[in-house]
Parts: sequence; structure tokens; C-alpha cells
Amino acid sequence: MSSHRPVRLAILGLGFMGTTHLRALSAVRGVELAAVFCNNEKKLAGDLSSVRGNFGGAGEKLDFSGITQYREIEAVLADPKIDAVDICLPTYLHDTVAIGALRAGKHVLVEKPMALDAFSVDRMLSAITRYKRVLMTAHVLRFWPAYKVLRDEIRRPEMGAMRFATFRRRCAAPSWSAWLQDPTQSGGGAFDLLIHDIDMCLHLFGKPEAVTAAGYSDAAAGIDCLDAQLFYPQGGVAAVTGGWHHQGAYPFSMEYTVSLDGGTVEFSSAGRAPTLYSSGKPEEPLDVMERDAYAAEIEYFGECCHAGQEPELCRPRDSADAVKLMALVLEARNRGGRKMACRI
Repeated sequence: MSSHRPVRLAILGLGFMGTTHLRALSAVRGVELAAVFCNNEKKLAGDLSSVRGNFGGAGEKLDFSGITQYREIEAVLADPKIDAVDICLPTYLHDTVAIGALRAGKHVLVEKPMALDAFSVDRMLSAITRYKRVLMTAHVLRFWPAYKVLRDEIRRPEMGAMRFATFRRRCAAPSWSAWLQDPTQSGGGAFDLLIHDIDMCLHLFGKPEAVTAAGYSDAAAGIDCLDAQLFYPQGGVAAVTGGWHHQGAYPFSMEYTVSLDGGTVEFSSAGRAPTLYSSGKPEEPLDVMERDAYAAEIEYFGECCHAGQEPELCRPRDSADAVKLMALVLEARNRGGRKMACRI
């Protein structure tokens, strides 16, 4: 691939996340939309007005006249003009489609979660090694301004060790996609939603030595809630809590509180910008570099494709570990809160 031309990207799937990535591409340097795949003729014609999600407004109508529209994934993978694919398909398809794309010589950006289980993510890791292409899971929190500034604060030597952290994320059960409501296809509400926060704990603190969890799940009612604790060797504890609530008006929100030796950092999408609270000092609003996180992650993926390098900011091994840790946490919930050793 020439470093002087954009990465030619095909977006696979035109649901909520596919549409979100489409919107972000207008602010991305070094990547251009070359093709789209969808099995819905109305969406494939550019009419995305039916698309809904747990944040943002309704979909819109786009002009796809300048790009190739595909109805078969195999045709996308066979197109020599496509450098990379952006997989925004239901989670149960991630591993098969990603491995097929790698085999076809394409770089792969795959929406989170990386896949549904340990077997699937390990197959994907093996395919990366075999076919020597870039694969990155779109763990957008790693590029989200409010979470990037948290990472920066934690890495300052004077902040010391993490002692207690809480990451919370919740929304109404999705009504826009039937596959999301099927745990065999999505992993369930807690798996699909809180994988963000599990990945963030791995990113910031590393692997825990043990986990426990409690919660409630009723797939028919659309409720799937989790309260997990991750125990770290130095004594720190990270709590991950939230999930799906009743369909309808219940709002999406996310937040964190992280207490370290040098202070507490807090953020809430409901109205509290990232702020540092230190002993004996006034609150300190943190300097956040605002940028659309979806655009940032796609642009970074494009840079990795050009360089032919593993995405260090979001390594595939980390994304695989997030799936394995999420599975362990859900097992702890299913076992009535048993504390379980983490050996991922």
C-alpha cells in the first residue's frame, strides 16, 4: 500500500455503529470510504433514516453514488481495490468475517466486542500472525477525550497507585436491533455494553488477580445488569457496574471515579467534566483535547495500516483479554458472586 494515498475502506453493516463510523469518516485523514456492504436495499441506497441507537439522533440520507455498494461480503473481500474493512456486523459474525478478510489480504477494524468467546478471539489472534495484516478492535474509549485525560493523569508519577475505581455505564435495552436482544448473537446486555469498561480497566490497571460479580438478567424483559469487582495485586479494587434497563426513555450515561494516592479523578457524561480532586487543594478541571473519538480511532487504524504495524494503542491481545475477562466476570455473576481467580 502506498503511503501517499488514503486507505480504501469498506464498511460492512449499515446499522447504528456502521452509520456512526460513516459520519466520523468526514473528519478522518488518510482513510477514504470506497465501499459499503448491507443486505438492506433501502440502506444500501443511502437511506439511513431508520437507524437508531442509544445516543445521537436519527439516521440520515447519504449519497452513495460515488462508492461501490455490495450485497455479498465475499465480493467485498475479492475486490482488489479495497485495502481494509470496517466490520460493524452483529458480534457473532466478527470472528468469521474478520478471519476471511485477513485471509483475503485486507486490514481489519472490527467493532467491539472483538468476538463472543475465548475460542473465537484466539482464532482471530492466530489469523493475524498467519496472514500478517493489521487487526484492531474499535474500543473507542481508548480514544475518548474524557478517558484519554484519565489515562494521562494515572500515568503521572505523583499520582501513585490506584486504590479504588468505579466505572459505570447504562442505557435502555435496545429496541433498534433484534440481534442485540439475543444473547447468542450479542453476548447479552452486560457483555455488549460493559466490555468498554472492562477493556478500560485492563488498559489502565492491567490484569486483575481475581474477580467477583453480582447482578440480574432477564433477557425477555430486556434487563441485564452487573456489579463486578476486579481485585489487583497491589490492593486496588476496580468496580464495573451498569447494563441494560427498561426499553424506552431511560437515558444513556457513562461515568468514572478513580481514587489514587495523589487524588481522585471524576467524570460523568451527565454533566461533570473530568476533574481532579486533591487533598487540601481546590478542584482542578482537567485540560481535555476535544475530538470525535470515532474519527480518532479510524484515523489511527489507517496510520497503522500504512505503517504495517500492530496498533499499540489498542492491541488485539488486549481486546481478546477483554472478552475473556468479561466472560469470567459473567461466570462469577452466574455462580452467585463467587470470587474467582483471573488466569486469562
